[in-house]
Amino acid sequence: MRWIANIYRLGVKEIFSLLRDPVLMGLIIYTFTVAIYTVAHGVQTELNNASIAIVDEDRSSLSAQITGAFLPPYFKTPKVIDLRTVDSGMDAGRYTFVLDIPSGFQADVLARRRPVVQLNVDATAMTIAGNGATYISSIINAELLKFVSRSSGGADLPVDLRVRAKYNPNLDSTWFLAVMQIINNVTILAIILSGAAVIREREHGTLEHLLVMPVSSSEIILAKIWANGLVIVLAAVLSLQVIVHELLGIPIAGSIMLFAFGSAVYLFAVTAMGITLSTLATTMPQFGLLAIPVFVVMNLLSGGVTPLESMPPALQNAVQVLPSTHFIKFAQAVLYRGAGVEIVWPELLATAGIGAVFFCFALFRFKTSLASVK
Repeated sequence: MRWIANIYRLGVKEIFSLLRDPVLMGLIIYTFTVAIYTVAHGVQTELNNASIAIVDEDRSSLSAQITGAFLPPYFKTPKVIDLRTVDSGMDAGRYTFVLDIPSGFQADVLARRRPVVQLNVDATAMTIAGNGATYISSIINAELLKFVSRSSGGADLPVDLRVRAKYNPNLDSTWFLAVMQIINNVTILAIILSGAAVIREREHGTLEHLLVMPVSSSEIILAKIWANGLVIVLAAVLSLQVIVHELLGIPIAGSIMLFAFGSAVYLFAVTAMGITLSTLATTMPQFGLLAIPVFVVMNLLSGGVTPLESMPPALQNAVQVLPSTHFIKFAQAVLYRGAGVEIVWPELLATAGIGAVFFCFALFRFKTSLASVK
């Protein structure tokens, strides 16, 4: 009971210390409010308002029909340009797509000679380039099918393909980005707050005060873990409910309480990682330089930005040691698909196991650093 009481009192002290730090409190508020809203609205992964130009060398009804098929909000009004201005226009960044319709195009279509249409794409904008090329290809094929059907009186296609998009029926990137931004912010804040808590003790000289108190290293670490974890869980849940659900109007399919529980398990692992990094650094700048590459790797290789299936097999196996890999699977299953404990328990168990390993290593490093202070 004394061990639990010490952890509780040290944790309360940690919370009051955090509340008196205006910089960290401002970072928490900004991260779970303004940062979520601006990223959800400002970052677009689907095609929107793309610039397109048409080189119409055919000047036929079919080429005019294709030109008129590029409509807002996916495309800006197409500009008809000369073939000689294609390279200069794309070099200057005025057009993302340039469609070249050759002369005799309509006549070749009617004669079944399979003419070639050239699409020039500015692939410096990779997401827009890939999505836009697919959109343009679909639009051209649809317009050609309409034209040929009207000209020959042909029958409709024997197969009618109907696409059903589950969990995000309008394929709105805002639904994905808002939730993933919360997950990423939970990771980076857990590392920063837990590591800053140890660095702050060292820089303010209060670490020596802890050494003369009847408390153990495990009590100090667990107090910092539960105090900082509690603040982040509360901030994440409030952000999910107020910013994501109420302000952005994004539906939450699963249980917020289950998400909060999973976040607590995940924060146990990540805060232990932050404490480990703080024992390797002596100042906040050093800690920041250590934390940045760790967070970048966890953010990019955990399956949130890039699907795990698209990574090399060796890398897929390597990232399984990261707690963020399992937490992202858990969060996506709960918040997007409404999964229950009976589905996500393997991810919870894996996260807890990885967290236990990180905690043991953090405790060892923390004891080593305390011995050097003595």
